[in-house]
Amino acid sequence: MHSGTWFELLPFHERLAALARYHFGRPFNEDGQTWLFQGTPGLVHVYSAILALCLIAVVAVVTDTSIRNAGKNLLPAERLTIPTFVELVVSTAYRMMSDIMGPKAARHFLPLIGSCAFFILFSNAIGLIPGFAPATDNFSTTIVLGLIIFVTTHIYGLKENGWNHVKHFFGPIWWLAPLMLIIELISHLARPLSLAIRLMANMMADHLVLAIFCGLLPAFLFWVPVPLPMYLLGTLVVVVQTLVFCLLSSVYIAMAIQHAEH
Repeated sequence: MHSGTWFELLPFHERLAALARYHFGRPFNEDGQTWLFQGTPGLVHVYSAILALCLIAVVAVVTDTSIRNAGKNLLPAERLTIPTFVELVVSTAYRMMSDIMGPKAARHFLPLIGSCAFFILFSNAIGLIPGFAPATDNFSTTIVLGLIIFVTTHIYGLKENGWNHVKHFFGPIWWLAPLMLIIELISHLARPLSLAIRLMANMMADHLVLAIFCGLLPAFLFWVPVPLPMYLLGTLVVVVQTLVFCLLSSVYIAMAIQHAEH
């Protein structure tokens, strides 16, 4: 449950929630909870996604300004700054992608995978702040990310390999083609679902554990570091889940664009 978040204190929340319930019905009742995936799009997760995008925009502006003024700074910064943080994330993503799909393809798909990395990383990190809910613990958010990778995989697979991209669905043996087609379709359709469910389930569990440990202390003992180990573990989960999503996405795209070579 995501009741009691800071987002609900926004002055326009009640009116916006009423409009959403009027136009979209049940999905926006209460906080968008449903039987399995927590969601169908609740407003809390919409707010969280918008907040993540705003943070990314601020980071992008600061980084762009720093790059434009790079000529004035002959030596790199001695501490972690926003530009060095962005450089660390981008360089890590590029090296990972380059090892999987080669330098040329890595440069081409870096904007896509990098954008997913920043959005997932910032959305996950928002959930570490008490009173905030991450957008990535909602199935509606994560399935969209998975579908973006799914569509990209097949569009570029067709672009690079043409008919061969479709032909491999039928396998090398003609009399097994119907069975292979069913198996390949299930395999490919499961990819965005696995990406979405893995990310959602891990972030939902991480957010729930943090909420439980933070709730163990009375309000006047907020300074006692009881939840600190869980925050360290939560930070690790935030980074690992971002890395896993980007790694699998790179593998799926690489398999599609390099299939003809094998």
